[in-house]
Amino acid sequence: MTAEPMVRPLAERGFQVLIHSTRGTFGSDGPFDPMRCERGDGLDTIDWVIKQPWFGESMILVGASYSGFTQWAVADAVPPQVKAMIPVVSESALTLEFLRSDGFSLETPFNWGVMVAGQEGRFARPRQLPGAKKTLRALSTLPLNQADTAALGYRYEYIQNILAHPTDDPFWSAGDHRHRVADITVPASVIGGWYDIFLPGQLRDYRVLQDTGRATPLRLTVGPWPHTSLEVGGLAAREAVDFGLTLCRGEEPAERAPVRLYVMGEDKWRGFPSWPPPGHAPQRFHLRPGAALATEPPPADAAPDGYRYDPADPTPAVGGARMSFAATAGPVDQAELEARPDVLTYTTSALEGDVEVIGEVGAEIFFRSSLPHADVFVRLCDVDESGRSVNVCDGLTSLTGADELTCATVRLWPTAYRFKRGHRIRVQISSGAFPRYNRNPGTGEPRGTATTLRSADQQVFHDPVHPSAITLPVRRGD
Repeated sequence: MTAEPMVRPLAERGFQVLIHSTRGTFGSDGPFDPMRCERGDGLDTIDWVIKQPWFGESMILVGASYSGFTQWAVADAVPPQVKAMIPVVSESALTLEFLRSDGFSLETPFNWGVMVAGQEGRFARPRQLPGAKKTLRALSTLPLNQADTAALGYRYEYIQNILAHPTDDPFWSAGDHRHRVADITVPASVIGGWYDIFLPGQLRDYRVLQDTGRATPLRLTVGPWPHTSLEVGGLAAREAVDFGLTLCRGEEPAERAPVRLYVMGEDKWRGFPSWPPPGHAPQRFHLRPGAALATEPPPADAAPDGYRYDPADPTPAVGGARMSFAATAGPVDQAELEARPDVLTYTTSALEGDVEVIGEVGAEIFFRSSLPHADVFVRLCDVDESGRSVNVCDGLTSLTGADELTCATVRLWPTAYRFKRGHRIRVQISSGAFPRYNRNPGTGEPRGTATTLRSADQQVFHDPVHPSAITLPVRRGD
């Protein structure tokens, strides 16, 4: 049923549609070993299909999330019968962004593990969807290597693996296809969302395709969506017909700008020649005394700001790039979060003209903790004339040696946003966004076995020697 919206438009046009079950799921032979068998299995499947008497002369690869990952796993080695790939809200190293040692994003891989563990049960799936109460409670389990038992009633190998093996562990090498992207020659239409969990990696993959110039035609479309948006599926189905099936017929797709972005704030689709678009120059917005944010550097007498972070009462995740079927992903009112004592905010004066931000966003925050282990979470927000603050993009980095004054470099999600005249730009600083990111216990214990939680006093510096700032790719409008 879940595949019907994408399958029906293709089947109604006379095309055969094959949905491939991953090894070890839904009747497929062998053990389910997530992320690590897709290249061999995918190439074997394509080879089998083109040898069937019912196969025509061409095929396209299309699918979202994990099904997009299976395309990245094989696309550099497919036969000429494959005329297009359409990976949707996906990337070539699917899970590895979440398993960084310097920023373990707990919620998505854990929720996904719980979901797939029960996906073939008759009644289990609704209870185990991301956002289910039992799963949310399990995320607070200590030690974390018992959280799968709390959610499922038994230990689940995939969840144990994400806790035991960080991104750079050779264990995940079979699921990392980033090095293959430069060799892809198949025409591609890449579809993503500004609040999608895979957006940074997806834009990285697109930029490699763009720079090599071997995959032509090539398209990128990014809309104002989180991972589970219904609009994403609708666009993917239309692109399968307009882009993929057109190429299968040996025709050229209709001309359009290579990059099509929904500019939030302006609420308008616009075309660009490349990613990132030209004409947007990096500009630093400095944290300043009095909770201010401005392009001018901070004054010499600026004292640091402070807050206390308690992992027993962690700063919550409110909106943003989350894999959730509830109304907890995407742009959300930040009032309750910004009222917490463990969240600092810095805000510009009312803008005298529109400020357009499109591209990569980063921050440098001069930071010190009372403990050697701490996280720095940075969020960009739009504050309208009524004072309502809404999140635009964010990111987190984990520090070791945080008890010494450190410059924390934080990579936020890319974005396309127009801050309107009269609005204000705001930056939040905190030390967590739980359960999207695992709470930092402050002890340096391994993520899976940590049992002790220690509160920390955090300081954020903003003076001429320590000029904390967020850097935005800016083009100013009228």
